[in-house]
Amino acid sequence: MTAVDFRLAENPRRADYPIDPLFLDRWSPRAFTDETIPEAVLLALFEAARWAPSAYNSQPWRFLYARRADAHWETFLGLLAPLNQAWAGRSAALIVLVSDPVFLPPGADQPVTLRSHSLDAGAAWANLALQATRAGWRAHGMLGFDLERAAIELNVPDGHRVELAIAIGRPGERSSPPEALQKREFPSGRNPVAEFAFAGGFAAPG
Repeated sequence: MTAVDFRLAENPRRADYPIDPLFLDRWSPRAFTDETIPEAVLLALFEAARWAPSAYNSQPWRFLYARRADAHWETFLGLLAPLNQAWAGRSAALIVLVSDPVFLPPGADQPVTLRSHSLDAGAAWANLALQATRAGWRAHGMLGFDLERAAIELNVPDGHRVELAIAIGRPGERSSPPEALQKREFPSGRNPVAEFAFAGGFAAPG
């Protein structure tokens, strides 16, 4: 099923204000086909991430990845929690997102701490997820993995922060994930804008 077919036939999401349908199409399924992803398609997802905004143009994101059946696949899959392994084993690629908390400011000779390193890495992840949707794939982010072991087994440099694991795959049948997860195989809703956007700041206490 393509992204367009899904949006027209099944997506219950409705925006309160006019936005591009891509934002409603993007969601995080666990049902994937066993289709492999061409390297050029995967690199196009990273190309989208490349153009995310970042403080001082520091670009602190690092994407570590393996495609299914390549030499590194079992290492990446083995980092996931067992329940995530049960469905992500059908994905076409697994990614671990890492951020670098220091950068070299323009004109400086010593690196300094970048307060927004995780935020900027999140912006890159969002770009990747949207590009995956546009291309007819899906991206599912996970915190259910062994972050400490990922840092060791993937040779993450000291000081870097392991942020997120991501599964990429073609959307598949709802019956493909374990039965306990099938009931969650639909796009989730969101809080209304009024619950997180406040004109003039937060309300005064008391």
